[in-house]
Amino acid sequence: MAAATTVPHSPAFRKSSGVLVLSGWGIQVRVDRGHLFCHDGVADDRRTVRIPRVGSGLRRLICIGSDGFITLDALCWISDVGASFVMLDRRGKVITVCGPTSPSDPRLRRSQSLALANGTALRISQELIRQKLEGPAALVHDMLNNSVAASAIANFSGELPRSQNIESVRLIESQAARIYWGAWADVPVRWPRNDERRIPEHWKRFGSRISPITGSPRLAATPPNALANLLYGLTEAEARIAAVAMGMDADIGMLHVDTPNRSSLACDLQEPLRPKVDAFILNWLQTELLRKADFWEDRQGNCRICSPLVIRLCETSDIWRRLVAPVAEYVAQELWSSIPSASLRLLATRLTQRTKREVKGTVVPKVKRTRPDHVCRGCGKTIRNERTHCAQCAVDGATQRFTEAAVIGRLVSHSPEARAKQSATRRRHAQACSEWNTGTQPAWLTEEVFSQKVQPLLAILSTSRIAATIGVSRWYAGRVREGYRPHPRHWQALAGLVGLSSPL
Repeated sequence: MAAATTVPHSPAFRKSSGVLVLSGWGIQVRVDRGHLFCHDGVADDRRTVRIPRVGSGLRRLICIGSDGFITLDALCWISDVGASFVMLDRRGKVITVCGPTSPSDPRLRRSQSLALANGTALRISQELIRQKLEGPAALVHDMLNNSVAASAIANFSGELPRSQNIESVRLIESQAARIYWGAWADVPVRWPRNDERRIPEHWKRFGSRISPITGSPRLAATPPNALANLLYGLTEAEARIAAVAMGMDADIGMLHVDTPNRSSLACDLQEPLRPKVDAFILNWLQTELLRKADFWEDRQGNCRICSPLVIRLCETSDIWRRLVAPVAEYVAQELWSSIPSASLRLLATRLTQRTKREVKGTVVPKVKRTRPDHVCRGCGKTIRNERTHCAQCAVDGATQRFTEAAVIGRLVSHSPEARAKQSATRRRHAQACSEWNTGTQPAWLTEEVFSQKVQPLLAILSTSRIAATIGVSRWYAGRVREGYRPHPRHWQALAGLVGLSSPL
């Protein structure tokens, strides 16, 4: 996933997102004089961050890589401030998730284990997949303009209430996923003009969600799939933290079968989040450009993401935390309601504080939408949102457009219609010159007066005013403005234009 880089890291920890991302080699996380001391980076490009215990704002500490250490004291420090520690490998797989301990009830975990037998798991799975399929149907219809695929996905969603077991729910989800990802296959991936010739041909389309390297989504072969794998890994980590915070066992799933070394319940909880991740990626592909500097291809053909972009994407963890919180609370409440002796007492909504907000008459705040970097269409440099090119590419593009316009102008100027118009203009001016009477010229308006009094003042006037006054083209007016002496029949009109009515 992440690769070595010489691009500088973010200079400081951003309290607004509450996420600190560490990457590189020789990572250190320890406690120094009450502060959390973090040291990461590559070679000479190293970074040191010190976070105080009070007012830290830290919610997630994400470590990308396996070279370095974290002390037990640092884990206690992270737990004390209510934050969590997440470790990902360089391909985006979740290795370790450590969150603060929270009160739990063994009856909830027992009901979770019995959910497959008493029908609670089926009811929860139907609701989770219903929420998941609503997102893809709207996404395919609104963003991909594929009403046929959207209608097919909506039909599968309508079959969920009639499903009799978990296997039928999985079958409905897999059939809808096949149609859904089929609609993605031809989505174009746009790159800056300078990167077009440097990327593999299969990087210019989304392609298949299944990687040709592994026969599964793992080890993505294209940049969009690599982005999806990383963001899915982040949502899985957030789902595991949310499940533990609600007192559930993150490894005992309902929709996903029990598998060693997998948090099946976390995979269940992240199902409704997948369409939101997909919408983020599709919006990026449709509105912004990817950059070659953010991706590279290893010897197996696996598309990898460079560290600067990985850090930016990991900083969105707080958004996925907010989105997975109501899902985890829903599952915990459904499991709790299946316990006869505990159904009279409501389960605490620790993640969203929904119960307290309802008592106070407030609502859960909305999650802000993330936006990728806006880059130049020519070179890929980060620019302001209202621009399309950086300053250098804007000059190069304007020069190219001027050249193309000049070629078009020359072709148009030699067309029969243009030549006929030029001939008519020349005849009109030639007739005006021949009919002009020198006696109508004022005696004081001599050649010397025009050159010394009138001509210098024309330089401060616009070419459009000069052209409108004497009835010539703007090109000819520009020459007059630069010092060219026009026909004497124009002198009196030009003298009046500059305010000269008699010799000074």
